[in-house]
Amino acid sequence: MSILTEVNTIDTTTPTSTKSEAINETTIISEIKTTFTSEEIQKLLPHRYPFLLVDKIIDYVPGKKAVGVKNVTINEPHFPGHFPARPLMPGVLIVEAMAQVGGIVLTQMSSVEGGLFVFAGIDKVRFRRQVVPGDQLVMTVELLWVKQRRFGKMQGRAEVDGQLACEGELMFSLVN
Repeated sequence: MSILTEVNTIDTTTPTSTKSEAINETTIISEIKTTFTSEEIQKLLPHRYPFLLVDKIIDYVPGKKAVGVKNVTINEPHFPGHFPARPLMPGVLIVEAMAQVGGIVLTQMSSVEGGLFVFAGIDKVRFRRQVVPGDQLVMTVELLWVKQRRFGKMQGRAEVDGQLACEGELMFSLVN
């Protein structure tokens, strides 16, 4: 599932006694994937159109956080009814998009392979800005804790053009 990406380069001026150490360190670092395409996200999450709400992951730190992007377009199925004269992305879909970014962090943890994470709770969620067609929603979700490899809590933040649109705490539970 991982695609190798070169992160560090080896300094050619390094003495030969430490070159093998540098190569080993570079190999380990280069195996950590920091971005995911739409196709790779679909291999990790069970969601599909019209409910897959993450277009790509632009930053990923294993076991800690992920930053995802959702390009909001007028042709999405909720806009004709929410609202016909003034299309707004529903708040529940913004929260769901943040949860899907969090799902990337959780599904990549080796201690929880093979399960499905679902919402167990949502706390302190606040909406600060409307999200409309043409916006690019950038969501940062950080893992706060995992208990018994079954429950997790994350802090989510969604922004448009650097302005806070939504933030809150998301709780997850692993179901088999």
